[in-house]
Amino acid sequence: MEREDRVETLSEAECLRLLSTVPVGRVVYTEHALPAVLPVSFEVLDGRLVLAVRRGSATARGLDGTVVAFQADLLDPVTRTGWSVLVHGRADVVSDPEQVRRVLRSGLRPWVGDPEPLFVALVPELVSGRRLFPTGPGAPGLQARRPMSAGPVGTGPVNTGFPLGS
Repeated sequence: MEREDRVETLSEAECLRLLSTVPVGRVVYTEHALPAVLPVSFEVLDGRLVLAVRRGSATARGLDGTVVAFQADLLDPVTRTGWSVLVHGRADVVSDPEQVRRVLRSGLRPWVGDPEPLFVALVPELVSGRRLFPTGPGAPGLQARRPMSAGPVGTGPVNTGFPLGS
């Protein structure tokens, strides 16, 4: 497939569908008046993202009742293809006992184990995503580009950036 425009903007429905295909994403929140980013286990339940965090952690305190960003992706650095989804919304601790039992039954657990996880629901307010397609044989630039290194393989810095456009 040869494409001039390698980047496709995704619908909200497609973004949520893609999010349901990966188990870990990154939550962006404020900690001590600075941005913090942390990988978290999550799943999409009833149109909400449910994040699993350690109870009593700074992350749990920083998420409850705040506006956060959440990002997940599936990228292939070799073909420079994949997708990325960004969600903004309000995060609140899941406190209803039936909802907690339901999430526990789903098997969702924090990335770092915790016998009594805390679940935080993120209601998507702004959802955006992009899919990056492979280059075709006639596409300029990226097809021929290879990771750059300062010396023999594995000895220098490697440029494996993944441009998703703006």
